[in-house]
Amino acid sequence: MIYHVVALDDWLAVPERPYAPPTLAEEGFIHCSPDEATTLAVADAFYRDAVGPLMALLIDEELLEAPVRWEPAAGPAPAGTAPGVLFPHVYGHINRTAVAGMMEVQRDEDGHATGLALWS
Repeated sequence: MIYHVVALDDWLAVPERPYAPPTLAEEGFIHCSPDEATTLAVADAFYRDAVGPLMALLIDEELLEAPVRWEPAAGPAPAGTAPGVLFPHVYGHINRTAVAGMMEVQRDEDGHATGLALWS
């Protein structure tokens, strides 16, 4: 599994279409993470001010219709990531059939990511 952090409202916005965040048009790929620890570091670094539930999509890489490339961080890696970590970048839309589930990013009162919890 690979992980992608997304606000719940953004994920639910157009459920009949493949998912494509703005970064796909801006950078040519969708940022994902290789594991739970890296996902939490990404959520803490980039989504601290997100309003509403914040989710981590659990994506089955083998079911993706778009290619995935494992690459170094596009900029400085977020604090808390392992040295030399490679990030899975999805070069296209995420077909919803590749999403095996979701976990909610648990956050403290300051917005810091503290854990992931299964979401149903």
